[in-house]
Amino acid sequence: MSKIQLAISPLTWSNDDMPELGGEIALETCLSEMRQAGFTGTEMGAKYPRDPQVLLPLLQRHGLRLASGWCSGNLMRDDVETEWKAIAPHVALLRAAGVKAMVYGEVRNTVHGDIHRKLSSRVVLGTEEFRRYGTRLTALAERLLSEHGIRLAFHHHVGTIIETPQDVLRLLECTGEAVGLTFDSGHAAFGGADPAVLLRELAPRVAHVHFKDVRPAVLHQTRAADKSFLDAVLAGAFTVPGDGAIAFEPLLTLLGQAGYEGWIVVEAEQDPALAHPLTYARLAHRNIADLLAAGGYSARDGVWEA
Repeated sequence: MSKIQLAISPLTWSNDDMPELGGEIALETCLSEMRQAGFTGTEMGAKYPRDPQVLLPLLQRHGLRLASGWCSGNLMRDDVETEWKAIAPHVALLRAAGVKAMVYGEVRNTVHGDIHRKLSSRVVLGTEEFRRYGTRLTALAERLLSEHGIRLAFHHHVGTIIETPQDVLRLLECTGEAVGLTFDSGHAAFGGADPAVLLRELAPRVAHVHFKDVRPAVLHQTRAADKSFLDAVLAGAFTVPGDGAIAFEPLLTLLGQAGYEGWIVVEAEQDPALAHPLTYARLAHRNIADLLAAGGYSARDGVWEA
């Protein structure tokens, strides 16, 4: 049994790491077009109000639910208690919205948000650093789950300490079962993995899913020239499912076999001046919905079940 709901990230409309991309697009436009495209959920973005008494009625008016929200982690620097206090307002917002999995990424030493930082300059952890980080992350995840019923879903991401498939597998070895994963198809490919091969190994720990597609020629050019992650975004490295090179049918099959229940979030950072957001959002929804239907899923009230 597998139950899936479809959401889309506001990154299709405006980019949090590069506010000049889509900075002029109003939040109301973003939310309205998400629903027009067929999605029933969204993740948090920089333009979203962080007061649940403001945010949740706003989403409800547009027929949307909060699927999750990125949490910027600093466990490479801070101890668990310091980190717990720092993320408390974000956790409170997610809990008020009924979110079941919190997307978490380490930002203390990332290069992905700096257009002047080459991808080759990312931090690579040694054995002892991995062990120490895994211990802290496990403690944080266990507390989040026991006190709030929210699963920590660690996001592997190009330009961070967890970029390659080897990094992801090593993280699993160094953490307990409370640490789940946000599987991201685009970052898997950019990090050097075959997304389906990686997901087959990760499936039992997947707590949240991001679907983005990639244009391999841009990925190759970015690596060959040792450019930044944001250079890759501007060059069109990412697009929506079905518009690039990733095969999503095997990914849906693996999620179904694992009994995945949760959100699949379309997350495709593009320049909205070049990639019309509503057009690409509709394309993404249609492509994923067609694959779900072909895979034996049926939709009722926004929930796809097989």
